[in-house]
Amino acid sequence: MKIKSFLAKPLAAIIHKSIKKGMLSAVDDQEAILKTLLKVGRNTLFGKDVNLAQVNNYQEFKQAVAVKDYEQIKPYIELIKEGKHNILWRGVPAYFAKTSGTTSGTKYIPISKDSISNHINSARNALLCYMAETGNTKFADGNMIFLSGSPVLERIAEIPTGRLSGIVNHHVPRYLRKNQLPSYETNCIEDWETKLNKIVDETINKNMTLISGIPPWMQMYFDEIMKRTNKTISEVFPNFSVLVQGGVNFEPYKAKLFQSIGKKIDSIETYPSSEGFFAFQDSQEAEGLLLNTNSGIFYEFVPVSELQNENPTRLSLADVQVGVNYAIIISSNAGLWGYNIGDTIKFVSTNPYRIVVTGRIKHFISAFGEHVIGEEVEHSLLKAAAEENVRITEFTVAPFVNDGEGRSYHEWFIEFENKPHDMKAFALKVDDNLRKKNVYYDDLISGNILQPLKLTAVKKNAFIDYMKSIGKLGGQNKVPRLSNDRKIATELEKWAE
Repeated sequence: MKIKSFLAKPLAAIIHKSIKKGMLSAVDDQEAILKTLLKVGRNTLFGKDVNLAQVNNYQEFKQAVAVKDYEQIKPYIELIKEGKHNILWRGVPAYFAKTSGTTSGTKYIPISKDSISNHINSARNALLCYMAETGNTKFADGNMIFLSGSPVLERIAEIPTGRLSGIVNHHVPRYLRKNQLPSYETNCIEDWETKLNKIVDETINKNMTLISGIPPWMQMYFDEIMKRTNKTISEVFPNFSVLVQGGVNFEPYKAKLFQSIGKKIDSIETYPSSEGFFAFQDSQEAEGLLLNTNSGIFYEFVPVSELQNENPTRLSLADVQVGVNYAIIISSNAGLWGYNIGDTIKFVSTNPYRIVVTGRIKHFISAFGEHVIGEEVEHSLLKAAAEENVRITEFTVAPFVNDGEGRSYHEWFIEFENKPHDMKAFALKVDDNLRKKNVYYDDLISGNILQPLKLTAVKKNAFIDYMKSIGKLGGQNKVPRLSNDRKIATELEKWAE
C-alpha cells in the first residue's frame, strides 16, 4: 500500500464518523447556521435594507426576507462590482463565480472566504465517505481527472472571477496535485475539441484510477479513447475504479457509460453549483444524496405547486416531507439571502436528510397546461428503453403547437445508440409511461386535446454538433431536457434522420 492510500484510511474514518454524527443534529445545525447568518448579515447593506437587526428566529426571517432570484439581487451585485464593501456579506467576495443565466445573461455569484470551504470540503467528504464505506483507498495512489473550466481568472473590482470549476481548481489540495490530470496548461484551453484531444494525449498512457465530470463530457472522453485504441476503457485503464459525476441526472447516461467502461465500477454522485455544494452521495447502498446541513447554507423549501403563489409556503428542514417536489431556497455565508437556485428536489429520506434532484424550475413543458417535469420524462423514456433493450445517447422534448388541422403534441428528439425494432410501438410505450406519471398530461390525451407524442430520431452526434454550432460544446454545458418553445427543436431538425 502506498503512502496516500495508507494515510487516507484514518482520515476517511474520522470524516465519516463526523458526517454520521451530523446526520443526527441536522435540524439543530440549521438553526445555528441561521443565527450566524443573521449576526453577520445585520451589518451589511442588505441586512440594513430588510432590518435583519430585528430578526431573531425563522418566522421573523420569512417576514423580513422575501424569496428572490438573480434579478432581484443584481443591484447589490452591481455595487460589489463597483468596489463597495459589506453589501451582501462582510467585506468583499473572495471570488465571483461566473455563470450563464436563462433570463439574466451572465450571472456573478459571490463566493466568500467563509463559503469557499463548502465547495472544497464537500467534494473531499464525498470521496472520504466512499473510502470509509467500501475500503477502496487504492485509487488515491493513481492518476485522477478533475476536469475544470479554465482556471485563468479575470478581475472585476479586483475580485478574481471565472467559472466555478476553474476557481475550485486553484484549491485542489497540494497532496493531490501530482495525481491530477489534465495539466494546468490543457485546462486553460478554451476550445473544447482541442482540449479533449489534449486530455486524451495526456491520459491515455497513465494509470487512471478516478475520472470525474458531467456524464455527457465523460462519454465524449471515453468515445475518443475507444476510437484511438479500439479497446474498452477498463482495458485501457485497468485500475480505473471510481467514477464521480454530477450536473445532470446520471440515469440516461449510465448504461452507455458502463458499456464503454466494459465493467461495473463504483460511482459517486455530487450536487455542486456556483451557489453552493448542496449534497453528495455518502453511501453506495442508500438512495439519494446526503444534504449538506452544516456547511454555511440555510435551506428553505417551497412546494413546487405553490411557487407561483403570492405567498407560497416556506418550510425549514424540520418540516419537509418525503416525496414532495420542492424548490430549494438558500441563504448562505456567501451572501445569498432567500435565493431561489432554480432547482427542484424531493426528499427520499428525512432520517437522515437525503434528496434526489427532480429538475429545473424553468425546464418543464406546460404549453398546454400539463406541467411535465424532467423526472417524469426521464422515467418514461428509460423504463421503455430498459424493457426494449434500447440504449439512449441523448434526448430533449419540445411542444408542437398545431395551428391548423390536427391536434398538438410533444415531440421527442432522441439520439439512439441502438434503435427499437418498432419506433411507433416504442413511442406509444413512452407516451403511456408519461400518462401514468402525469395526470394532467393523461387528461389532455384522453380528452383528445393532445395527440400521443411523436418521436424524431436524430443522427449520431447530433447533440454534440448542435452544441458545437451554438458555441457551447464541452465543460459544464448541457442540453435542457425540456423546453416550452421550439428553439432547440428547430435546430435539431437539421439532424433528423
